[in-house]
Amino acid sequence: MAKKPKVADNTIALNKRARHEYFIEDEIEAGLELQGWEVKALRAGKANIGDSYVIFRNGEAFLFGATFTPLQATSTHIVADPTRTRKLLLNQRELDTLMGKTSRDGFTVVALSLYWKKAWAKVKIGLAKGKKLHDKRDDIKDREWQVAKQRIMKHANR
Repeated sequence: MAKKPKVADNTIALNKRARHEYFIEDEIEAGLELQGWEVKALRAGKANIGDSYVIFRNGEAFLFGATFTPLQATSTHIVADPTRTRKLLLNQRELDTLMGKTSRDGFTVVALSLYWKKAWAKVKIGLAKGKKLHDKRDDIKDREWQVAKQRIMKHANR
């Protein structure tokens, strides 16, 4: 039986549903502005970006809907808010293109993955357009055909 491909160990969290729900047009890597307890929670792998997306306020981008579950040993003098809105670190050109596409062309920006790059926590965000139901069905059909084709090829080579 074929094993699933392993996810790289620098990956903290994946948003598998994003590729099912949206056509991803472009991917951009962004830094995150985090507090100390959030970094510790990420090191322990306690992050969920399944329902997260990017909002724009005052010319800045923020990650909304990501949940970083605080550890039990979190300091008592800090109030840990697991669902707080976190600022994304992007350069001005990237911000301008993302804001322009979302306001004019009907795109949305969703979080695709959260990972470590050296010592920094990064989030890969995608410029996305929503899929219709028939598009999702086509993707499922294509995926199933690829699996069936691999199975046929495997048995044909014996």
